[in-house]
Amino acid sequence: MKQKPIQKKLVSALPETSVQFIKDLNIPKDAAIIDVGGGDSYLADVLLQEGYKDITVLDISAKALQNARKRLGKKANRIKWVESDVLNFHPVKKYDCWHDRAVFHFVTDKKDITAYKKQIAGSVKDEGKLIVGTFSEKGPEKCSGLPVHRYSQQQLTNALSKNFKKIKCIEEIHQTPFNTSQSFTFCSFQKKAV
Repeated sequence: MKQKPIQKKLVSALPETSVQFIKDLNIPKDAAIIDVGGGDSYLADVLLQEGYKDITVLDISAKALQNARKRLGKKANRIKWVESDVLNFHPVKKYDCWHDRAVFHFVTDKKDITAYKKQIAGSVKDEGKLIVGTFSEKGPEKCSGLPVHRYSQQQLTNALSKNFKKIKCIEEIHQTPFNTSQSFTFCSFQKKAV
């Protein structure tokens, strides 16, 4: 089967790709959205500005969460903040949209990959949406000194196909603050109804 041409674009520090995926999926403003590995990214800021009301940010780093809360000031009280390793996270509700930019590729052990996929499937509502951004097969083999698992569009689609149906995939080039380029695969999915 022939894949569609790769869409490439240079991205800025703002989470333009993530925001565009959320807009393209027509995620309602009252939808429960979780940003996994969101740390001190600006996605929560943009979502608040766009009028989203039920935002959760999960990150393993207390410092990253603290930085985001400080940056947002009083607006930070409108977000649920969760400090946890995603594999140890036990959500109290299901989400309409699970957003993961750059967490899944750090999950490299087969057992942990299986656990993470099960975590996502169990945490997203039926017909809910999933957005995942990982290093592409052209991306680095390590990040911050840690090994990563790289995914092509087809590999990412296959990895999540048990519970999710692909909506769209793109490849993009991310410019780092250190003026280097990293290739990412970004895909959106819809959870299959049980």
